[in-house]
Amino acid sequence: MMTRWPSPAKLNLFLYITGLRADGYHTLQTLFQFLDYGDTLTIEPRDDGQLRLLTPVDGVPDEENLIIRAARLLMQAAAQAGKLPAGSGADISIDKVLPMGGGLGGGSSNAATVLVALNHLWGCHLSEDELAALGLQLGADVPVFVRGHAAFAEGVGEILTPAEPEEKWYLVAHPG
Repeated sequence: MMTRWPSPAKLNLFLYITGLRADGYHTLQTLFQFLDYGDTLTIEPRDDGQLRLLTPVDGVPDEENLIIRAARLLMQAAAQAGKLPAGSGADISIDKVLPMGGGLGGGSSNAATVLVALNHLWGCHLSEDELAALGLQLGADVPVFVRGHAAFAEGVGEILTPAEPEEKWYLVAHPG
């Protein structure tokens, strides 16, 4: 059964750099706010164990794409936990509207959406905390997308406190 999953954009309503770690990541404080705008992933489970990205992204080999990396990471983690049904696979396509490198978290959102969607579709039953920990292996912004709500973030962005910023209108411009 083919299903469609929203993969929203996010804004950093403020961003303070608080330090630099030995691994090159900056420590920070920020407030993440989700937008009702973003990419859409279409996922159809397979029973032959194959993962296919049906809409490749120009300049990004499939095996480097965060969508496929997230799916493979979930497969490995669920298999190690004994929670991956035999033959779990998926055909995944993306309607990509968020610009790559635009600061809206498109790739991180796509990765989180895949983790959450395939966890549900495959019936792996990994917890939100487990999915967020997997997401952190893919990128610092992935955990907030796994959680799915606005949050104050610290550390490299992985220490999250739920937040409810004022509802406002935001204008996001893409000059072309």
